[in-house]
Amino acid sequence: MTKRFVVGSSALVAALVAWLPLAHAAPVPVRFTEGVAHGFPVLRSAQGERLASGELTQVARGDVVESRLVFRFQDGSLYDETVVFSQRDVFKIDKYRLVQRGPSFPESVEASIDRATGNYGVRYRADQDSAEEVLSGRFTLPDDVYSGMLGVALKNLSPGESATVQIVVFTPQPRLVKVLLAPHSVDQLTIGERPITTTRYTIKPQLGMLASLLVVDVPPVQCWVLKGDAPAFVKFEGPLYFMGPTWRIELN
Repeated sequence: MTKRFVVGSSALVAALVAWLPLAHAAPVPVRFTEGVAHGFPVLRSAQGERLASGELTQVARGDVVESRLVFRFQDGSLYDETVVFSQRDVFKIDKYRLVQRGPSFPESVEASIDRATGNYGVRYRADQDSAEEVLSGRFTLPDDVYSGMLGVALKNLSPGESATVQIVVFTPQPRLVKVLLAPHSVDQLTIGERPITTTRYTIKPQLGMLASLLVVDVPPVQCWVLKGDAPAFVKFEGPLYFMGPTWRIELN
């Protein structure tokens, strides 16, 4: 059985993450370059209920790409994630920004990290009755961090290949967590009326000794990718925030 933390606050998450060993992963080589894109994904509950309308915009300038994913929820909540990355031999994040707020999220966060300056900034509110915390400081982005672009990393893995990378989590201070991207199965899906063959990947945090402290299920995170000469994201299933419900991101 997969396990999860029995926690619901960033303070306890921070304490647990601080126990993790230093991560040693590797950047993902560029096999397929990213370019201009504009799409309208939809966010649904595990039961298929439509929760939010999404918009993905991606602009490439030379070998630097800016990608932004926004979900506007029916209850007024907002999820807004922007990543700027380069694609010179390997993919590397230059800037990252995340905004999440509203009743669909237990905590409000507005956070950003910049590789060039080495600075981060966070505005955080534990709940609607709590005072806002404003944090800033220095943070070095390793070359193998792929927050906001795990889908890009998956598209660039060779068939059957696994990879270990890192993501940034805000606790509310930024911290690094190592995750394993591993192929799970080959699945037949349908887009419209057309059947397609996809590779299903699991995205699993590497918790080390912390695994023995966990007593209940961690929501699984899965992503379906169409492989081939023009690989494409097809579907995501998992939480968008720590210990959140399982949601689905699908093509509209």
